[in-house]
Amino acid sequence: MYDAGWAQLLGQAGNTAAFSLAVLFGAAVGVLVGFVFMGWLRRSRLEAVRLQVEQQLAEATKEAEVIRQKAGVDAKAELLRGQEQLRKESIEMRGELKEVERRLAKREDNLEAKLDTLVTKERNLEQSQAKLDARISEVAAREKEVTALAAERREALLRLGGLSVAEARRILLEELKQELDRESAELIEKTVAAARDEAYNRSRDIVITAIQRYAAEHTCDGVVSSVEIPSDDMKGRVIGREGRNIRAFEKATGVDVIVDDTPGLVLVSAFDPVRREIARRSLERLIQDGRIHPGRIEELVEQVRKEVEEECLETGKKASIQANVGGLHRKQLDLLGRLRFRTSYGQNVLQHSLEVAFLCQVIADELGLDGRLARRCGLLHDIGKAIDHDVEGSHPKVGVDFCRRFNERPEVLNAIEGHHGDVPAISPYTPIVTAADAISAARPGGRRESLERYVQRLQQLEEIAKSPAGVKEAFAIQAGREIRVIVDAKRVDDAMAAKISRDVAKEIEEQMTYPGEIRVTVLREVRAVSVAR
Repeated sequence: MYDAGWAQLLGQAGNTAAFSLAVLFGAAVGVLVGFVFMGWLRRSRLEAVRLQVEQQLAEATKEAEVIRQKAGVDAKAELLRGQEQLRKESIEMRGELKEVERRLAKREDNLEAKLDTLVTKERNLEQSQAKLDARISEVAAREKEVTALAAERREALLRLGGLSVAEARRILLEELKQELDRESAELIEKTVAAARDEAYNRSRDIVITAIQRYAAEHTCDGVVSSVEIPSDDMKGRVIGREGRNIRAFEKATGVDVIVDDTPGLVLVSAFDPVRREIARRSLERLIQDGRIHPGRIEELVEQVRKEVEEECLETGKKASIQANVGGLHRKQLDLLGRLRFRTSYGQNVLQHSLEVAFLCQVIADELGLDGRLARRCGLLHDIGKAIDHDVEGSHPKVGVDFCRRFNERPEVLNAIEGHHGDVPAISPYTPIVTAADAISAARPGGRRESLERYVQRLQQLEEIAKSPAGVKEAFAIQAGREIRVIVDAKRVDDAMAAKISRDVAKEIEEQMTYPGEIRVTVLREVRAVSVAR
């Protein structure tokens, strides 16, 4: 039994070994087949890759050949284009060279012609020089003959007249002096006339341009000095018991209140226009309020005074902004605002100052000067009128003393002081301000003048014009803008007529005050009358 078991075990072991060997053999065969298959697959892939590479190489070779052929064609085309461009440029260059050669040839011909002309002129000049030398010699000989004849004539005249050489010389010098005086007068007259015409034309153009570029209203608002009273009962309340209200009002305002029989009207009179304006406004408010007694009067007058002072300052600031003039002191602005309440011949002085400022700028710009400085001179030229009633002296002197405290420029100070000719002008801005002041004052509707003053001015004009010797009549025409002077033709010649015209104009400037300018025209007429019988 034991042996049978071992035999069975050995049989089973033999079967297992055989199966294992079979499995190993199968595995080895599979591996071998796999290696063979993998080798075959690798060779197949290598062959496919080789065929693909050879195909791409063939295609690349074909493309390279196409590109090489195309590049050759393009290179030939570019070469042809370059050759054509070179041919065109060479043709153009040959044309330019021919044009230059033609110009040079023409210039050479011109130079040869000019050279011939110069040779001809030189020859003519030599001939003229020879003739001139001969003429000079002839003139020298004639001059000697004339000198000798003059000496002989002088000796003959001295013998015939019985005069000495000194006396004859004195008489001759007097005659020459008179002749030279007359010729110099004629020359001066011609020169002055030419200068006058030129200056008149130039100044007229400048003035016309200035007036056209700045055209203000013809009339300015005047300062009202009357107050309307609604009833006689209110007029009595203004006067007060035994006049205490009106006395308190006059004491507080510094004005005179005129209450007469005129119905519905009370007049306010004061030399200071600002005081008059304060009084007018205060009286209007008292009438509207109805409470009229000394305490209320003082309170209301003080309130209105502060309002007017603030209004003056604001008005001065607005005027400086409107005229585009900066850097003014507060006191200067206050005085400019006070000019609003001041009038000159009915023309508002502040409006007049603004007009002068703009006109000065236009004239200065036309003359090539500083328009900003001219505006400043024009705006401040009448600032003294705001304080001339408080300080002694003319408004130019008062104004220049006031502005000198604020370090104004010398041109501005001279324009303020000299715009009426009180001092000599040191800069061109002073006559510009004078001209602009005359334009603003003399324009139609700018100023008013009473009939009595107007008649007096015309009479004074005619008296001044009649004062020179030889004047027969004088007539003021065109509202005093022109004076016609008629002289005696037997006593006054043309040169003396021009002198009389200048003398009369100078006398008018020195003795009279007038707006604008006055033309002096001297008329000299010779009449020859005969009667046929």
